[in-house]
Amino acid sequence: MPHVISPRTALTGVLLAALTTVLVFTVRHDGYYRDPGGLSWWYAAGWALFAAAAWAVRTVPVRQAVVLLLAGSAVVAATGLVAPPRTSTDAYRYAWDGRVQAAGISPYDHAPADPELAPLRDDWLFPQGAACAGPDRARVPAASPASPAAVHCTRLNRPTVHTIYPPVSEAYFYGVHLLSPDGARLKPFQIGGALLSVGVTCVLLLILRRRGDPRTAAYWAWCPAVPVEAVNNAHADVLGVLFAVAGLGLVVRHRVAGGALLGAAIAVKLMPAIVLPGALSGVRRVRDAAAVLVPAAAVTALAYLPYILVSDGSVLGYLGGYVEEEGYDDADSRNRYALLRLVLPASWALPALIAVLLVLCAHVLRRGDPERPWSGALLVTGTAFLLLTPGYSWYALLLVALVALDGRWEWLLVAVAGAAKYVTSRAFDDPNMVGTVVYAVAAAAVVAGALLRHRARGSGPVDGGDPSRRTPAPGSPPPERTPIRPT
Repeated sequence: MPHVISPRTALTGVLLAALTTVLVFTVRHDGYYRDPGGLSWWYAAGWALFAAAAWAVRTVPVRQAVVLLLAGSAVVAATGLVAPPRTSTDAYRYAWDGRVQAAGISPYDHAPADPELAPLRDDWLFPQGAACAGPDRARVPAASPASPAAVHCTRLNRPTVHTIYPPVSEAYFYGVHLLSPDGARLKPFQIGGALLSVGVTCVLLLILRRRGDPRTAAYWAWCPAVPVEAVNNAHADVLGVLFAVAGLGLVVRHRVAGGALLGAAIAVKLMPAIVLPGALSGVRRVRDAAAVLVPAAAVTALAYLPYILVSDGSVLGYLGGYVEEEGYDDADSRNRYALLRLVLPASWALPALIAVLLVLCAHVLRRGDPERPWSGALLVTGTAFLLLTPGYSWYALLLVALVALDGRWEWLLVAVAGAAKYVTSRAFDDPNMVGTVVYAVAAAAVVAGALLRHRARGSGPVDGGDPSRRTPAPGSPPPERTPIRPT
């Protein structure tokens, strides 16, 4: 018999088509500097359609939903390819670091503006004259005293400091550079981001078909943050997300292999280290914890080793300077710890952050579900975001993937808050106030969601939204997992 497309499937497809259309206009709208308010309205439309599509797919037959998720993930990711990076210049640094490595030079040894690297400059990454008028151009010294007296600049941000990216990211930059045809510029990095984002969707589906509802993969597959940050802006964070999701899925049955993948995620961007408490959920024996932590540490160390051997400078690069620049070590920074500063003296913010995260980690280690390590990882990661109130929206890619695994959709509002702080706040006279408000709204939504879930399920821990784990009503038979049958 031919497959019959249900009305629910058709409705979801229509919403997905509308979302894709809006995302194309969003990516093509070059409004970060010129029109942040207008760009924010496009963001809002995209998130609204995403919410509608993710809600609609919940009632679509599983087999049809999986097809929609895979096809939709590819189409949504492709929308990020329709324009060059719009809201970030990080990918230009990726291209530069790849070029430097291809020349046989460690990316950790020189800043882009250093005269030693002048022979590697070209007009694309280092324009001159009238091309330096853009708001995203940074001035640099002339390549040589013999250069014309024109203004020299670069598309790279922070050109006077060494790279900050860990070794697996640097290996990725080098690999993309080697595979890129001449004149391709940033398109290979965007294509790489699209392929990796679809890869994350595939891994999510593999995990959720066994331990959850595959339809929650829509929270990643169709999320507007993915085409904007992972594809259009080509942030390498998506590679770390892929390793982190695969590691959390694998650690349930194979601790060593899962720990190794988590180590690779940490060596892409250090942030995925925050999922380690979740990976250790419910661990009672030191031996079991070591089976995760030792391979994670070993892979991270081995990834750094080749760069340590060939580099004259520190392979930590600009990490310390970045922490200081972003105010993570400054209790008086209005850009950081915004929610804690509403209720505590500024000097208490950092100690309070550490105390809260330690308590949460202890709770996850003791009470977490070892069959669902992503639940504890989401709790710790999401809470850290709320307390740190980061201003870079691509950081939330990891959080979005954890939401897709766990199903507690209210945590997606933390990702919305990050985007609003990064883009929408630019349209206001007091950007820090906007950031505080949006993160406060997100925190309120998360608390409300937790209370409602707890009330709906009665006493006991709040689960991650997996229908197979819901507490049945008194006298009713226990729920069964949704069978996957032909439709």
